[in-house]
Amino acid sequence: MTNPAPPRKSPDQPWRTEGTPEEPQKRPPGGRRIRGGWWGLALTALLVFLIANIALSFFDEDDGPTVSYTEFGKQVDAGNVSKIYAKGDAIQGQLKKERKNPDGGEEYTKFHTQRPSFADDRIWEELTRNNVTVTAEPVVQHRSLLANLLISLAPMVVLIAVWVFVARRMRGAGPGGVGGMLGRRGPPRPVELIPGEKRTTFADVAGIDEVEGELNDVVDFLKNPDAYRRMGARMPRGVLLAGPPGTGKTLLARAVAGEAGVPFFSASASEFIEMIVGVGASRVRELFAEARKVAPSIIFIDEIDTIGRARGGGGGVGGHDEREQTLNQILTEMDGFSGSEGVIVVAATNRADVLDPALTRPGRFDRVVMVSPPDRGGREAILEIHTRDIPLAEGVDLAHVARTTPGMTGADLANLANEAALLAVKRQQDRVTQGDLSEALEKVQLGAERPLVMPEDERRRTAYHESGHALLGMLQPGADPVRKITIVPRGRALGVTLSTPEADRYAYTEDYLRGRIIGALGGMAAEQVVYGVVTTGAENDLEQVTNIARGMVARWGMSERVGRLSALPNDAQQAYGLAAAPGTLDVIDHEMRRIVDECYEEACRKLRDHRGQLDALAQALLANETLEEADAYRIAGIARLHKEHAG
Repeated sequence: MTNPAPPRKSPDQPWRTEGTPEEPQKRPPGGRRIRGGWWGLALTALLVFLIANIALSFFDEDDGPTVSYTEFGKQVDAGNVSKIYAKGDAIQGQLKKERKNPDGGEEYTKFHTQRPSFADDRIWEELTRNNVTVTAEPVVQHRSLLANLLISLAPMVVLIAVWVFVARRMRGAGPGGVGGMLGRRGPPRPVELIPGEKRTTFADVAGIDEVEGELNDVVDFLKNPDAYRRMGARMPRGVLLAGPPGTGKTLLARAVAGEAGVPFFSASASEFIEMIVGVGASRVRELFAEARKVAPSIIFIDEIDTIGRARGGGGGVGGHDEREQTLNQILTEMDGFSGSEGVIVVAATNRADVLDPALTRPGRFDRVVMVSPPDRGGREAILEIHTRDIPLAEGVDLAHVARTTPGMTGADLANLANEAALLAVKRQQDRVTQGDLSEALEKVQLGAERPLVMPEDERRRTAYHESGHALLGMLQPGADPVRKITIVPRGRALGVTLSTPEADRYAYTEDYLRGRIIGALGGMAAEQVVYGVVTTGAENDLEQVTNIARGMVARWGMSERVGRLSALPNDAQQAYGLAAAPGTLDVIDHEMRRIVDECYEEACRKLRDHRGQLDALAQALLANETLEEADAYRIAGIARLHKEHAG
């Protein structure tokens, strides 16, 4: 067994050291610490004090100009002096009306002057005769030195408070510096449960048994690490859960932690990204440091493709933007110099193809587990879990619901059960019935009904449009059976034909795909056969036809001219013009048009040959607005062949 790596000296220290003293030096060789920080603070305080004194001097009250004693006597004789204050021979005063100083030229109200020692005048009598008030306080009040000191100390105190606050936050932010200080949200903690609530286990997960088998190894390792260490086995560093949205990736991560009984840390990858470079890496270090303290533990990172995309795609200047720094820190924490002993990283993504190769190699994410939508048995088990707290009426068949919901994920089925419960509450029922589940499924798949009043001619054209879809679906060999036809507006559609397979399909033949195209073109073909016109109601049908035809020609090798190659990968459909050579694109377009034109001609031919059945379906729709599966096949006069598969 390999020797364990030495523990970190500090959880905030972003590096590990080997061969260094256990106790770091805390003082310089001289034995005393140089308190340079306080000297700098004292110098800054003195500078602030001097600047404040100079600034305050500009706000002192103006004491006016110095005027001659002769001018002062003239203003007293003229009765223009309001009050004076005398201290020895120095006199301060204030005029009643503003006057111009004959010596300086500026106008003044307040003034000060000096009485000559040789003056032999009757100043007191003159002041009394002109009603001049002689005050005991100076006319112009000046702040004392103490007041100036206190006022100038105020900004210095604020500066010291801000300096201490920033210093403490930067110490707490760790290696992230200012970026870490601004991005800090408190240390991460394991996900806490509401008191009395039990943890999620594999009993709360259904429909993905093969994934549980992969994760059971991780659970057993967390429960019995010594047994694996004796055999020299190493705990997997990471498990990547890849699959479509809603398949239960987050639930699986929680179930692994609950089964093993270890702490569980959860975070979204987008929470690591900030405008300030370095914040994400600091948060990653802090998260792994906290997880190591309580190891063994699990860290769950949701939507890891946010930060885990392949590097070198022109991110920041020189490739060192915030996203790449965060990714580099995750790579280091998982299998770098740091060593995340006892910490398993579980990540989830629905874009595993865009992840950086360094992230998905063994030693980082040792296992990549595909989480796919459940099969029919899995859907039934999921429905049983999501209806545990929902009172179901007698006769509710969850197996039938599971059979009619191919492709639905666990989140879709949870929403279906909830919609059925909401409908039962609206109808003031005590239990959820099979009808509630069927109506909830229609609402989820087709959209909510719209109270739209259509003109009669448009309503009739919609009936033929939907009848064309349905009739071709019934006539086409191997096509998905028609479950429901309606001309009640739902969502964005004026009418809907619902077809679902009898069993889950995992591979499609060329005949089946051509049948899908023929069925999708049935509405347009019916309008052409009956009315000789084409309307905008086929927009969604044409989108489906285009996608299927493009896949047949460019991805699945179903065209002789293009050949057995993937000329247009799925990701390149958005950048259609950059995926292949111009000549190849021309061939793809030609072959797509050929297939669609052949299918459209066949759709029109079949509808002309079965015009009576088309008219019968349209008339029944106009009368009833909605036809269920059995009624639709009976009116069309077509035998319904049931093919029950285990799924």
